[in-house]
Amino acid sequence: MIDIGFGPQVCGDLTAAAGREWLVTDGRGGYAMGTVAGLRTRRYHGLLVVAGATPASRKVGLVGLDPALTWPSGAQVRLGAHEWSSGDVDPRGFELLERFELVDGLPRWRWRIGDVVVERELAMTYGRSCVAVVHRLVSGGPVRLDLAAVCTWRDAHGERRADGPTPRMEQADGGAVVEGAFRISGPDWHPEGQWWLGVHHREEAARGLNPDEDLWYAGRFAGMLERPGDTVSVLAWADDLAQEPPPATEVVAAARRRNRAVVAAAHPADAVDATLALAADAFVVRTAAGPDVVAGYPWFGAWSRDTMTAYEGLFLATNRFDEGRELLRSYAATLSEGMLANTADTGRVEYNTVDAALWFLHAVDRHVTLADDADLGAELLPALRGIVDAHLAGTRYGIAVDPADGLITQGGPPDVALTWMDARVYGVPVTPRTGKPVEVNALWVNGLAGLVELAQRAGEDAGDLIRLHERARTAFRARFPAPAGWLYDVVDAPAPAYPLGGAAHHDDDLLRPNQLLAWSLPYAPMEPDEPMLRRLLAGLFTPLGPRSLSPDSPGFAGRHRGGPAERDGGYHQGTVWPWLIGPLVDAHRRAKLPVDNLLVGLEGHLVDFGIGSVSETADGLAPHAATGCPFQAWSVAELLRARRSR
Repeated sequence: MIDIGFGPQVCGDLTAAAGREWLVTDGRGGYAMGTVAGLRTRRYHGLLVVAGATPASRKVGLVGLDPALTWPSGAQVRLGAHEWSSGDVDPRGFELLERFELVDGLPRWRWRIGDVVVERELAMTYGRSCVAVVHRLVSGGPVRLDLAAVCTWRDAHGERRADGPTPRMEQADGGAVVEGAFRISGPDWHPEGQWWLGVHHREEAARGLNPDEDLWYAGRFAGMLERPGDTVSVLAWADDLAQEPPPATEVVAAARRRNRAVVAAAHPADAVDATLALAADAFVVRTAAGPDVVAGYPWFGAWSRDTMTAYEGLFLATNRFDEGRELLRSYAATLSEGMLANTADTGRVEYNTVDAALWFLHAVDRHVTLADDADLGAELLPALRGIVDAHLAGTRYGIAVDPADGLITQGGPPDVALTWMDARVYGVPVTPRTGKPVEVNALWVNGLAGLVELAQRAGEDAGDLIRLHERARTAFRARFPAPAGWLYDVVDAPAPAYPLGGAAHHDDDLLRPNQLLAWSLPYAPMEPDEPMLRRLLAGLFTPLGPRSLSPDSPGFAGRHRGGPAERDGGYHQGTVWPWLIGPLVDAHRRAKLPVDNLLVGLEGHLVDFGIGSVSETADGLAPHAATGCPFQAWSVAELLRARRSR
């Protein structure tokens, strides 16, 4: 893997160190997450964040373990870091960091105070909501290490305050049980029980959300570090509180072994591939229903569109064929009226995308092709044909095949956004894209061609599919080329969505990246056009991937910043989306254009924001600072897939 580490100049600079985040996951949707500085900048940061019935229904438990060193003379140095609603940052332990690094994907901090050097390592138990934090004396001593256990128990999206109920604590061997939900255990436990008022989260303030909360100082652990090699460790876990985990040092060692095995199984071509393979592992989780994909940390759960878009990169490019097969089967079971269940993040299963089922067709085809898994293709073929039949008959939200040309059109009520550009502000879609979106129909043509291959493999008559495919491809080639020199983003959009003097329909020629799928998919409807691709590159490309709208277009938003309405308003109006690097690279390869220089910025980004991973979005204007989730599944998957397809 690439060497990811920072010295005193980055660690001691609060802006630089607090702007770089690390993530460790438990394979169930739970995680530990924070910053290089040790400063919590988000309400979502914590050492034990527990997944519930779904990966998105998370609770924050153990918030932090604040270290303090005490010498025999009585002198004390605090190594933690907190920002308060007053604006003060106290303590400032990051100023004593001489090194932060990821070792086999696990974070390690190294503080130096004179001749005393102390390291902290952290890991989670895979498949269990459990975190282990190990402190080791590297040099100097003796010193006493105290660890203040800072806790809460609340929804990850919210806050908890001192004017509410006091957290319920019960004594347990070596520590305490908090709210009956999680247990903390370590040496020489001393209960305290005190509110810390006005803890400030600067990233929540920047997002226009409530930035402050109160935290419960539950108590402290303590242990002597007499000589180099001595350790003081703490465990925290949820679920079966009576079942104690292995010793913390064993949890760390086991996590390191597993991470090495994940990388080795992916057969990486180089250090960047290895880093991305491990990053991909964070998103693949196992729930009660089987394997699934977390779309992004820290706030997303499972979204079928994201899962199917990321499928090839997460599963096939990392040789996780068995898990992938199981996942595709389980998602097939959610099909209803030709639509794939999108997400349960809102508390109920939703069918509200025009493209998730089409990405599913693509994912199954890629699995069968790359894994040589004809049996799965034959097994899922009836379900896949059902998708086509439902679209021919018409399904929810006015999604249907237009009998006039064989292309997919979508309508629905005015408060619904069905494509991946699905942001809404005050219930109104920013980019409704009603009509026939270009990428939806590229996926439709691609899916029909893939289905022809699957049917023929299974020995079935594919004549009806061949005719559907030919008709849709012919119509696509006739309808989408625009006089501007690229493809229309939407054709046959009804006038209410694009009010132009009462015209019945409108073809939208704003320069957007959705058209890349028309050249990039395995059975893409268009042949690569070098001049057209060069126009797209000139208008959309940034070091972190394509913009969602060209800067010279009306409505362009160059910064993805501000409160929820401002951010959502610019989400697909110029914001950069790294996942689009995959289609961009594929289109360039098909046109026999060089691609290696397209990946340089994203490879450098691996140490800039969510370290070892790729962000959800970035600003459309230079310097293209990362925004959104620091760790995003389809961003990682598409960069990995694009690199491994070379």
